[in-house]
Amino acid sequence: MKNQIRVYAPATVANVACGFDILGFAVAAPGDEVVLRKRNQPGIVITKITGEQGQLPIEPEKNTAGVSVLQLLQHLGEQQGFEIELHKKMPLGSGLGSSAASSVASVFAANELLGNPLSREALLPFALEGERVACGAAHADNAAPALYGGFVLIRSYDPLDVIRIPTPKTLHCTLIHPHIEVRTEDARKILKKEILFKDAIVQWGNIAGLIAGLMLPDYELIRRSLQDVIIEPVRSILIPHFQETKQAALESGALGCSISGSGPSMFALSLSLRTAQKVGDAMQKCLENIEIESDVYISKINQEGPRILADGAA
Repeated sequence: MKNQIRVYAPATVANVACGFDILGFAVAAPGDEVVLRKRNQPGIVITKITGEQGQLPIEPEKNTAGVSVLQLLQHLGEQQGFEIELHKKMPLGSGLGSSAASSVASVFAANELLGNPLSREALLPFALEGERVACGAAHADNAAPALYGGFVLIRSYDPLDVIRIPTPKTLHCTLIHPHIEVRTEDARKILKKEILFKDAIVQWGNIAGLIAGLMLPDYELIRRSLQDVIIEPVRSILIPHFQETKQAALESGALGCSISGSGPSMFALSLSLRTAQKVGDAMQKCLENIEIESDVYISKINQEGPRILADGAA
């Protein structure tokens, strides 16, 4: 049995416009990497963290990757200890599910080194403990797609009920990450505690329409349904030039465009790689006009989730 493993887990788009806290999908890049090694003593030791400019705690119980493995070991009654190296390949506070990627990579790696005592689906509650440490709430709309791959619906949190939604093979995602930070906690604080009944009806229709559009597939239905009348109008004020950047994406052929997670990243869905690239160029140019640098990532929906890489340090 292996004593060391290196695992990659992908970034994710949560909310997906109308689906606040209940919809999410995985992308091919960026993502985080975790190197896990067995140790002779019980317990978890985080030996190395890269790519986060010293912002993340090294104490396992306070770290998203560490606490997920701790919870898994406790559940299994397992005394095996691990050393963890965490290599952050995407920025913190980006709206790309950075904490979820670290949690998923670590718990997936630990399960592998322990001989896969649990199914992939059964690992989700432990990955969610990492989300709880990161932002104070165990939201699954990043962790579930990062772990399962593909597009997911969280039907219920109590009990946890996650459904994988089929997606058209031609669908491409453009992700743009402006070089600014929006803290998840701050993005949640500004949300309204109550919403109008008429807005709720519109949002429910869009959620149902988006899922139906993905499954049929019906691209015009997807286009009509990628609308958020509740969260986006509030959170978009935290993202400079949001409306102009979104409009640039739509005018370049995107089916829809909205905030990725809590922002500041934005996503757009398109029918082809060529259109997705055109959309990315237009969005990036829009941000350049106000002197904000950005990174653009383009991929199909990632159906794989975490994957094992070559052994060794990253």
